[in-house]
Amino acid sequence: MSDPQIPSDIQAMSFEEAIAELEEIVKRLEGGKGKLDEAVTCYERGTQLRRHCEAKLAEAQAKIDKIVARADGSLATEPFDAA
Repeated sequence: MSDPQIPSDIQAMSFEEAIAELEEIVKRLEGGKGKLDEAVTCYERGTQLRRHCEAKLAEAQAKIDKIVARADGSLATEPFDAA
């Protein structure tokens, strides 16, 4: 599930770590302080963090779907293959 557009340092983050950094970036940008170039760089990183978080959420949702997705209506667990 590796996205080549997302840097490896972000790919290594947990969902919680990425959200925390994204929140910091939003606070910085909302503050309006700093140079335009820095704001653009922060925005780009924020976009990468958002995509990473969305991928983590989709992966979690797929795991949940695997748990409840039995044809006969029963609940079962099956290993989730993210590859």
